[in-house]
Amino acid sequence: MPPAEAPGAPPAALWRGGWYAPATHQPSPNFGPRPGGTAIDLIVVHSISLPPGEYGTGEVQRLFMNALDWNTHPYYAGIRGLQVSAHFFIERDGRLWQFVGCNDRAWHAGPSAYRGRENCNNDSIGIELEGLEGDTFEPAQYRALATLCRDIAHHYPVAHIAGHEHVAPDRKRDPGPGFDWPNLVRQLGRTDIAFPPQVKSS
Repeated sequence: MPPAEAPGAPPAALWRGGWYAPATHQPSPNFGPRPGGTAIDLIVVHSISLPPGEYGTGEVQRLFMNALDWNTHPYYAGIRGLQVSAHFFIERDGRLWQFVGCNDRAWHAGPSAYRGRENCNNDSIGIELEGLEGDTFEPAQYRALATLCRDIAHHYPVAHIAGHEHVAPDRKRDPGPGFDWPNLVRQLGRTDIAFPPQVKSS
């Protein structure tokens, strides 16, 4: 069964050179080229908030733009100088930001391996949800995430969706036990996309 298309626009019209039209674009300097011949077939779901557990601060955006003031919160001493990015960031109210074009390689997964391949940054699209690792997420975020994943899968050969905890299990635990994977599976409605074995669909 083919996935539903975005209302009012064919999927191709949603993309311009790897940039997704419904998102607010804020190009990050933290990106690079993908290896030649890469098939973009993995979506990695993360969670992030800065400072941890505080929402709507704009600090995540500043982190991805290398504009975070490291002296404004004690937590930042442990991440001082960090240069990272994700392709997308979904705020608590569902607002969507894009920092790196999907044709390029964002710096979100770090040392990682999944479906027999290492360095998941090479062939994945990273989506950060505003939230605290292990805590719950908002209905608006699930709706935005499902729509985004569906539209990415229309445009790229996505075959897998996993969490950061699945691609870097020795280092990461996000989005964590508070993330409702069955909710995403149901809303996405794609039986041709594989989720990690430990993710139950009901």
